[in-house]
Amino acid sequence: MRERIKNLVREILPELIDIRRHIHMHPELSFEECETMKFVSSKLQEWNVSHESAFAGNSIVGLIGDQNGPCIALRADMDALPMQEKTNVDYASKTDGVMHACGHDVHTTCLLGASYVLKRLEKDLPGNVKLLFQHAEEKLPGGAREMIEAGVLDQAPQPAAIIGLHVHPPLEVGKLGFKSGMFMASADELTVVVQGKGGHAAVPAEFTDPIIAAASFLTTVQQVVSRRSDPSIPTVVSFGQIETPGGSFNIIPEKVVIKGTLRTMDEGWRAEALKLIETCAHQVAHQAGCTASVHIIHGYPCLINDTELTNQMSVLTRELFGNDSVVELPFRMSAEDFARYAERIPAVFFRLGVRNESRGITAPVHSPYFDVDEEAIFYGASTLAWAAFSFVSR
Repeated sequence: MRERIKNLVREILPELIDIRRHIHMHPELSFEECETMKFVSSKLQEWNVSHESAFAGNSIVGLIGDQNGPCIALRADMDALPMQEKTNVDYASKTDGVMHACGHDVHTTCLLGASYVLKRLEKDLPGNVKLLFQHAEEKLPGGAREMIEAGVLDQAPQPAAIIGLHVHPPLEVGKLGFKSGMFMASADELTVVVQGKGGHAAVPAEFTDPIIAAASFLTTVQQVVSRRSDPSIPTVVSFGQIETPGGSFNIIPEKVVIKGTLRTMDEGWRAEALKLIETCAHQVAHQAGCTASVHIIHGYPCLINDTELTNQMSVLTRELFGNDSVVELPFRMSAEDFARYAERIPAVFFRLGVRNESRGITAPVHSPYFDVDEEAIFYGASTLAWAAFSFVSR
């Protein structure tokens, strides 16, 4: 069966590459994936894969196999990023300011490839595979939450587990990366507004300077979080934007707006750290004679890979491509809304190598120069199909 799956993927790979390039040339932002949805639906219809479009927005849910058997879900995201592509490839984005710079075009193509294969093998499939082509991974609240709220994990057949993948430029094409347990961080958006009394910079004693208070907060909050956190729990507090509306070289502004993120890998500590950040902002501002307000947008939770399922996936991948194909990965402080599924059912999120240094394909994700070695589609589609078939055959 392993060889049948790989042969079927190899057979359709030229078409899959065309599919990926079409999606890449026509990227759509989160919550706007209407044409991508229609295109994916047209391929599923062509291959006689039963599916429902416009699920919870612009997502698609497909189904292959015997609904009376065990069920596993496979998920791929479809949205692009607000970036201008600079690759100069002939399949570059045709939409100004929008680009598939995070590989979601590859994820969607890999799942389409797995769908084609599993449909061809449907008579031999002793269970069923639920296909989740998801909208809006890149933007809160995220398509995963909307799909879950719409019942994608509860509607029959209910998947007992879920598998997802993501391109990984540090890995050479042909390599697949796994990490059981804590894998990706939670991500919350923080906006801290320090309010003071502005005026002429030549007479600061007459005013309450929010810039000084903001600077003190930025240094103090790092100490508070690092001194209060368990060293075994990865934690990052980073601030990437400071605004001083109305301020200038000789004007103390009325307020300072600071924007940043908290990322960690423990939900209990996450809640505590957010409270500490808020308390720190109020105390530091008060000491400087200012006031502070803190607005928190709760983002994606920690992504925890199920240990048993991850180990099974690692074994299955070695069976498919050999021992050298599997790489043990460290955890990452980036976030992913696949974590929503992992909160509900056993899940594994793995990484797909796309790097090819000999061809200059080395740019990281979220880069305007990002591209992939399209041979990675063969590995991604084959792995998804083989894992799904093996799971429902147990």
